[in-house]
Amino acid sequence: MKEHLKQRDSERGGAGVKFLIFLGLIILVAHAGYNYIPVAYSAESLKTEMQTAVLQGLALPGKVNPVDNVKARIARSIEQNQIPPEALVEVKQANNAITAHVAYTKDVNLLPFGLYKYKYQFDHTATPTGFLLKQ
Repeated sequence: MKEHLKQRDSERGGAGVKFLIFLGLIILVAHAGYNYIPVAYSAESLKTEMQTAVLQGLALPGKVNPVDNVKARIARSIEQNQIPPEALVEVKQANNAITAHVAYTKDVNLLPFGLYKYKYQFDHTATPTGFLLKQ
């Protein structure tokens, strides 16, 4: 029986190499997530702030210009969420509704040492919904 085990050299070892490959893959995925998740989170926060700004701009009382107010709120949100300053921001008022459009592109390093950069593209238009638009 011992002779039978000695003849199977190709089946021995290799677990350490497989573990290192697996560990390397886990590190690459963790690095990509570490860099991508904050960018995606700030984009979703900007979407929420845009929707809030449009709704509150529509409900403003008095002689306050709603377009300027919405632009100011979105500019503040862009600064807080570390969005590139060259982002395209358009705020328009049509009839009773205000729409806000923001678009930008941000590079995200998914692989270490800048081997692969993903271009995160954000393009969102916020329009008010709900009881404020019903006539």
